[in-house]
Amino acid sequence: MRGSSRSAEHVAFFRALEHSRRHDRLFDDELAARMLPPLHRAVVAASRVPAVHRWIVRYIDTHFAGGPRASAVVRTRLIDDRVAEAGAPQLVLLGAGFDNRAHRLAVPVTFEVDHPATQATKRRRAPGGSTVRFVPVDLTRDALAPALLAAGFDADAPAVVVWEGVTNYLTAEAVDATLRALADLLGAGSTVVFTYVDRAALDGTGGFTGVEEWHAAVRRGGEPWTFGFDPRELPVYLEQRGLHLTEDLSTRDAAARYLEPLGRDEPTAEFYRIAVARA
Repeated sequence: MRGSSRSAEHVAFFRALEHSRRHDRLFDDELAARMLPPLHRAVVAASRVPAVHRWIVRYIDTHFAGGPRASAVVRTRLIDDRVAEAGAPQLVLLGAGFDNRAHRLAVPVTFEVDHPATQATKRRRAPGGSTVRFVPVDLTRDALAPALLAAGFDADAPAVVVWEGVTNYLTAEAVDATLRALADLLGAGSTVVFTYVDRAALDGTGGFTGVEEWHAAVRRGGEPWTFGFDPRELPVYLEQRGLHLTEDLSTRDAAARYLEPLGRDEPTAEFYRIAVARA
């Protein structure tokens, strides 16, 4: 990877658009726009006008099948809620991208783990602050636990780990190694929240709407999907690695929880999922 992640910029763009809503937004993220290149920042600024916002959102949702925008914002809200419920003194953003939870959520210390190229871009665009510790790691090559411990991670204290928007870009071996490392590292009462793509969306057996268009878009950005879980196999897979699954739902399920009560009918993906496990 030579530059920052395109997928990380897309998620930051979707979060910035959500923050620009005047009413019924799912979360606040005032730093999201700072993560973006100039053109995207200009679009977000224009979206503060409600009519313009509606046009931009409608354009995205119409031209990018599968619901990547709304899927990103409902998964963000769900994960925010799980971090708050965990109440842990340490937050690990694994593959942090342009995530601003270190600034948005009340956690004493946050460890931002990411590829050095993406992390360098983020550090230029937003402040770190005294509660943020940056940990440059390439999960395809580097050992996670030594890097976290060297940055001051307390293996005896509870932590909540957020691994959002990452597993589908890795190999099966990298996912396996990371989950085993987390299970060995985390203290009792810790939580791991991660997203994944249903394996049936990758092998074409699921009959999901919008998979090909969404996957084609990330391939064009140089970040094709490479890995997925079968939801039916996930509980046993995690138990074998020292983790216990407590929740697993699609972004469409999350939309029913968060968007429908607000009267927001926006496309989301049945094949994109959020799982919560306890160490």
